[in-house]
Amino acid sequence: MEYFVYIIYSKSADRYYVGHCQDLEDRMSRHNGGRSKYTKLATDWEVKHTVGYSTRVEAMAREREIKRKKSRKYIEFLIAESGG
Repeated sequence: MEYFVYIIYSKSADRYYVGHCQDLEDRMSRHNGGRSKYTKLATDWEVKHTVGYSTRVEAMAREREIKRKKSRKYIEFLIAESGG
């Protein structure tokens, strides 16, 4: 099973969110449906960047690595690098 690290963006909130999941389509419906604690402030989240990993451990480690940087600039660099 593949796991994804994803970066989503809300224009109305002007915020990025970094997460990981197995089913990106289901996860996005939860984000945009207000059923996610940290993203319920907006309903216009869109995927800007995704990377697949073969294990949940790898995906979680990469998510933590991105979040630890606490840098919008770094997130925007990752998005630009992937053509997003």
